[in-house]
Amino acid sequence: MPSQPRLQALDTILGRPPAPVSAPAPLEELWASDVFSLEAMKSALPKPVFKSLQRTITHGGKLDTSVADVVAQAMKAWATRRGALYYAHVFYPLTNLTAEKHDGFIAPQGDGSVISEFTGKLLVQGEPDGSSFPNGGIRSTFEARGYTAWDVTSPAYLMQTPNGITLCIPTVFVSWTGEALDKKTPLLRSNAAMDRQARRLLTLLGETEIARVNSSCGAEQEYFLVDSAFTALRPDLQLAGRTLFGAPPAKGQQFDDHYFGAIPERVQVFMQAVEHQLYRLGIPAKTRHNEVAPGQFEIAPFHEAANVATDHQQLIMTVLKATAKQHGFTCLLHEKPFAGVNGSGKHVNWSIGNSTQGNLLDPGSTPHENLQFLLFCGAVIRGVHCYGPLMRAAIATASNDHRLGANEAPPAIISVYLGSQLEDVFQQIRSGSLQGSAKAALMSLGVDTLPELNKDPGDRNRTSPFAFTGNRFEFRAVGSGQSVAGPLVVLNTILADSIEWIADQLEQLLHTGLPLEEAAFAVLKQTMEAHGAVVFGGDGYSAEWHRIAVEERGLENLRTSADALPVLKRPAIRELFERTGVLSPVELESRFEVYAEQYILAIEVEAKLVLRIARTQIYPAVMAALEQLAQSIASQEALGLPVDRSQVEQIAQLCQQLLSSCQALESDLAAAGGDVDAHLRHCADALLPRMGAVRSAVDALELLVDDALWPLPTYQELLFQR
Repeated sequence: MPSQPRLQALDTILGRPPAPVSAPAPLEELWASDVFSLEAMKSALPKPVFKSLQRTITHGGKLDTSVADVVAQAMKAWATRRGALYYAHVFYPLTNLTAEKHDGFIAPQGDGSVISEFTGKLLVQGEPDGSSFPNGGIRSTFEARGYTAWDVTSPAYLMQTPNGITLCIPTVFVSWTGEALDKKTPLLRSNAAMDRQARRLLTLLGETEIARVNSSCGAEQEYFLVDSAFTALRPDLQLAGRTLFGAPPAKGQQFDDHYFGAIPERVQVFMQAVEHQLYRLGIPAKTRHNEVAPGQFEIAPFHEAANVATDHQQLIMTVLKATAKQHGFTCLLHEKPFAGVNGSGKHVNWSIGNSTQGNLLDPGSTPHENLQFLLFCGAVIRGVHCYGPLMRAAIATASNDHRLGANEAPPAIISVYLGSQLEDVFQQIRSGSLQGSAKAALMSLGVDTLPELNKDPGDRNRTSPFAFTGNRFEFRAVGSGQSVAGPLVVLNTILADSIEWIADQLEQLLHTGLPLEEAAFAVLKQTMEAHGAVVFGGDGYSAEWHRIAVEERGLENLRTSADALPVLKRPAIRELFERTGVLSPVELESRFEVYAEQYILAIEVEAKLVLRIARTQIYPAVMAALEQLAQSIASQEALGLPVDRSQVEQIAQLCQQLLSSCQALESDLAAAGGDVDAHLRHCADALLPRMGAVRSAVDALELLVDDALWPLPTYQELLFQR
């Protein structure tokens, strides 16, 4: 029987009334009803003002701030008609979270009255504290000024909560000295850098009408749901987002019965509430399903422009967590909340394109003849080979380290999967003779009443960290709790660099009088000869691939964040970001400092939690269990019954292991320090193994101690109680 607190939690869960369910409104009524969209702007703004904003949003033209007052008045009127009393500049600091500063539509008058006010100046620029957010030394505590600036390319929206309605305005966040303190500013810069080089290459290919090239993103968000009654009894879930202790249940995910299974009724009600709010916010949530692990689920939207998709992804995480509370759940976005079952990722589907040439990563039905696709895809291959370690650094967090490299997620070695059709095409190019490409086919299922299926010319590979999936690349190693902005910044920047290199080579050959197709083929051949080592279509989980990747192909295996984050300090990376105009050396250095500090703090918080839980909850429970067993043994001896002391001896031995492991962890925690690099290594090489030793003892004790005495909700309760 579970302990008393766990029984009370179960009573709460079983006695909780079902969440109210109402019929969903028609999608046409819901869609973007809380968004100050282009359609809303068109009806609210004078035609010249709307045209000016539309040019900026759709074509990337310079923002005309002279129209700000007119826009502000229209935006305020639209928001206040719907009940908004406050507005907020929403920005995205280097924490992977969302920040917002709320101000009222209120201006006191001299006679003691107030009026509702929102000016163009307030719309365009705000001033939160620039020193209290992570900034990597850019700002000192006494240097507090920072600015938010309106990003007109991401629409304003209304956030409705039980406490009221707020007009939210997406913004960038910079310091008084001009450095980016956020994730949005570098994303916008990286897209501009990629756009410049992409248009240059398209011009070399003979295109004359070229619209602005943008990157797109569709992020598949995985998450766990745990009943909040159990979360309240788990300090580790509350403060670290993952379970630091927990013996595996008898049944986990080994039956594969949760993946794509019937969604539990209570969870489906939660999902519908999430989607209702997302649709109002203009977020195109498309897919929902059970994931592999029990208690794990996924939501995936349609692809959108990368900047908007990034803002929407932050909103998805916010809405998931807030709605979960309303339904008695805790939404866990940690990459590995439970040991022994799959963790959560956020597969980032990324492509580039425009309105005139379309998707530049669409191979069409004859990719060997599609020069445009081959050159842009070749640029991606070169970028990943040159900057794979940077891609690894972009997904480096303490939480994602628990997931990467296991047989559930991509390895820490960054490679490219193209599929058999495209891999063959690029190998032909490398060999110097391009003959053709495999074609799609029809698959007969042997039953007349079933349709023939279109069979793709290449399979998928779930072990690849960066896989081509038809008309886009899927960056599968991104963590579930991360902002997608960082990975997108890296992908856009390395692509801009590689397109520039390809355009340089192509331009030189064209100046010699070589025909376009021959020049392009020569550049692609050179690309594959120099960078083809990064293409891999086999089992990314295998030990043999890890050996080949490092020893024969020269790829790096950066297993931990302590290995990956120092990549940001390499001269080649600094030169890349500075040359493309995405990050200055100061901004790049600040990101290393911030991300290293976040890694260190996350592990040290977990280490302190391990000690506190082990000493104040686990150890007393174990002592109580030993006392009970001792009394039982004494009673058996008094009655002349045979006595088995093996359980007591096992518990006593594990208890000693627990105490000595805690002592060693405490000693190592006290010894932490030094420069940032040494501190990173100490966390990875000393603290994490010590925490593992404590966990090993605790998890073994859980299987021996009377369940009525065990203080923490078990994995069985956390994963299976819905």
